[in-house]
Amino acid sequence: MTLIDTLKEGVIPEIVRRAAENEPLDPEQIAQDVLSGVTVIPCNNLRRLERPCGIGRSLRVKVNANIGTSADVASIEFEMEKLKSALDAGADAVMDLSTGGDIDSVRRAVVKNSPVPVGTVPIYQAAIMAQEKHGSIVKMEPDEMFDAIERHAADGVDFVTVHCGVTTEALHCLEETGRIADIVSRGGAFLAGWIIYNEKENPLYEDFDRLLEIALKYDLTLSLGDGFRPGAVADATDSAQIQELVTLGRLVKRCREAGVQVMVEGPGHVPVNQIAENVRLAKEITGGAPFYVLGPLVTDVAPGYDHIVAGMGGLLAAYAGADFLCYVTPREHLGLPGPEDVREGVVVTRIAAHAADLGRNPSFFMGWDNEMSRQRKALHWEAQMELAIDQRKARKILSTCKVEDEKGCTMCGDFCAMKFIAEFLGSRRGVC
Repeated sequence: MTLIDTLKEGVIPEIVRRAAENEPLDPEQIAQDVLSGVTVIPCNNLRRLERPCGIGRSLRVKVNANIGTSADVASIEFEMEKLKSALDAGADAVMDLSTGGDIDSVRRAVVKNSPVPVGTVPIYQAAIMAQEKHGSIVKMEPDEMFDAIERHAADGVDFVTVHCGVTTEALHCLEETGRIADIVSRGGAFLAGWIIYNEKENPLYEDFDRLLEIALKYDLTLSLGDGFRPGAVADATDSAQIQELVTLGRLVKRCREAGVQVMVEGPGHVPVNQIAENVRLAKEITGGAPFYVLGPLVTDVAPGYDHIVAGMGGLLAAYAGADFLCYVTPREHLGLPGPEDVREGVVVTRIAAHAADLGRNPSFFMGWDNEMSRQRKALHWEAQMELAIDQRKARKILSTCKVEDEKGCTMCGDFCAMKFIAEFLGSRRGVC
């Protein structure tokens, strides 16, 4: 049985109760939201998740970390280091985007060692295998696409990105628009090239029922990918992006009718003045489906700092209603990230997610910040370290400042504002 089947029988399983921990909603409310399709709890029925999470309406904004090999760097040990960095930094989910080496072994190792939901993009492996077998990605057979999806599901993957909205109609919009960056989604590019070469419709769209069958078999959550997401801020919110979104909205309805959990992926590179409208459109067109965004990145000119750029966009998107933020690392647009890049990306994205949570539901989420503020006022340094979102970095910086408990830091020293005013406010309050 799938999670939705169980919930329809009026039973709230353990996974829902565990996913409800530290959330503003109780298990019964989350269960109803899963049934209505505005929340998902990704969990393949072949495995038991140690740290399940709900993604959707009124819940804490979740953070995903992408890891995976490339053709140039393909070490399982290296990926396990990155997985550990992502988990230590607090990622709620990870995606294995491997394209090099023994892809099957890497994926299975990630699934085995990850206590959080694992996602993949099976079209990557299908394309690589087609290149090896047929000499070209565009000669991929439809059966090979679906076989790759089931292969990943059979290994215990909890959610998969499937670019079902890359259609002939959306491709025509792209060709008429004249983008700067054309297509930056790897899966989107593979399928668009396949459509052009074969002069046929995208099999993942045309035979969507087959995809639903696989999803039901493994209780696999579908993440409807945005193959035409903008890869330059000038390309944001164009006809190709919106046409794809309209298609995804129709497919969300088919998922819900079939009892399949589904979320929708979003842009991309988007200027700040368009982010809220992008989220509103996605929510309206998809009937409130959980919205999973990459960034968005709010400017194109900051290589080396794109994790910060994405954090800015992620905050705005999450405050506007996005539910799931995919991190970006400092190496975005430059190269394959390492463990420290992964850690930095997760922390920055968690900061953005928490800042959005504060704005969306301060009465529930403000307690953490309030306690930090109290400890700062008291100059209790160890307590501040315990409360820090990245304790390791905070402790490293503090260790160079040579402070003692209840003493000012090296920024202000004896001229600490809080220490100074506490003496006068204390005496004044004593008089009152």
